[in-house]
Amino acid sequence: MTDPTKNPGDNPAEPQDAPPKASPLIRMAIEFGPLVVFFATQRLTKDSDPKGLDGLWYATIAFMLAITLSVIAGRMIERRWPVVPLVTAVFVLLLGGLTLWLQDATFMKIKPTLVNSLFAAILGFGLWRGRIYLKAIFGEALHLSDERWSRLTKRFILWFISLAILNEIARQVLNTDDWTTFKTVGLPVMTVLFMLTLGPLISQENEQPEDN
Repeated sequence: MTDPTKNPGDNPAEPQDAPPKASPLIRMAIEFGPLVVFFATQRLTKDSDPKGLDGLWYATIAFMLAITLSVIAGRMIERRWPVVPLVTAVFVLLLGGLTLWLQDATFMKIKPTLVNSLFAAILGFGLWRGRIYLKAIFGEALHLSDERWSRLTKRFILWFISLAILNEIARQVLNTDDWTTFKTVGLPVMTVLFMLTLGPLISQENEQPEDN
């Protein structure tokens, strides 16, 4: 018989404090919304930039505000700080602030280089210490052996290094309009394609753990 003194929510097999998950549409808006704002603002203000930064003056301000709001929205919806967007936001605020203060677009243009280099360094340091940080972040969604987590981490390290190198080349050879397109369209598209290449590595072993 069911104990009438117990609340159905007391069942330990049914965690009641699990943080809510944002819908895919809301998550996409949170992650890509600031990039859309940055791109649109740069294009709309490139001919009226008061500091001669080809639209990056107003675009930087808009980007700083948008990414701050997106991180706060993610925190409010899922009741946790999103790690990657939060780190990115810190760099945007720091380098964006230097861009506005010194009136030099170089700081915003090196942001992808620094962020991707940092992610590669963190993952590499983890492997060196025998720790797999990707597993700590995505372990609830992906159920892989440590060997596959290690292989996945190595691929991400190479990918982040590649993005850093690509951005360094792009910011040296492209004008501001083309670099903005590369950052807001090219990098996300390449990232999606990279994620698709991980399918075979993940799907071969991504199975739900058996219930005891």
